[in-house]
Amino acid sequence: MPCRHLSVYSQRAKLGLIVPPTNTVNEAEWMRMVPDGVTFHTHRMKLHADTASEAGRKALMDDLEEVFAMLKQARVDAVAYACTAGSMINPVDSLPDDLTARTGVKAVTTSASIIAALKKLGVTRLSVATPYADRLNEHETHFLEENGFAVEKLIGLGIGASGPQDYVRIAETPIEQVAAHARAAFVPGSEALLITCTDFPTLPLVEQLEAVLGVPVVTSNQATFWSILRTAGIDDRLAGLGQLLRNH
Repeated sequence: MPCRHLSVYSQRAKLGLIVPPTNTVNEAEWMRMVPDGVTFHTHRMKLHADTASEAGRKALMDDLEEVFAMLKQARVDAVAYACTAGSMINPVDSLPDDLTARTGVKAVTTSASIIAALKKLGVTRLSVATPYADRLNEHETHFLEENGFAVEKLIGLGIGASGPQDYVRIAETPIEQVAAHARAAFVPGSEALLITCTDFPTLPLVEQLEAVLGVPVVTSNQATFWSILRTAGIDDRLAGLGQLLRNH
């Protein structure tokens, strides 16, 4: 159980959240999920396109350590680096483990949370919907396959094809378009539908899609929130947010 530094509004846990600079969805969805007595506290950090090279990984870690140091002053119980593409690094636990060791704060990342959630649900065959363009979609497919999952189908909306300046459009995708895109991505026989990107509005769709498709639906924000709650010692089962948070 983490050491507690409780306060009036954070009677059970304080969580730290790191999001990319254009992200406006993550906090909005976490606000709708957070149980009583738990608070979260946010910091923005620039995107890192290169996480594969030694120099790119070092730049990412330097920025994360700086932000962790600031959030640590709020006595948070755990910190989430909530960026799907920016945390798709294998081995999947290497980034959160390195951050925990370097900062002394329990760390979770979105991509490691997604893998943990899918394994907890006991699924391996996936349909995947993203807002991304081809380059990131290919990277995500390889990331999932390297972690033991079969990607039956993965489709994106093509946002970001002309560069990161377009990423702000992800949050502006109408929910009806997100729903249609998710349904188009699903292949019968898949064991789960995965919808990725922490800036992609998906929370109102999770239960609806599970009812229609008959399989668990995992999203970036839902999985990251589930992971940080459990890491912080909060074991609540939360209704209306999909099988992951209801049953695990």
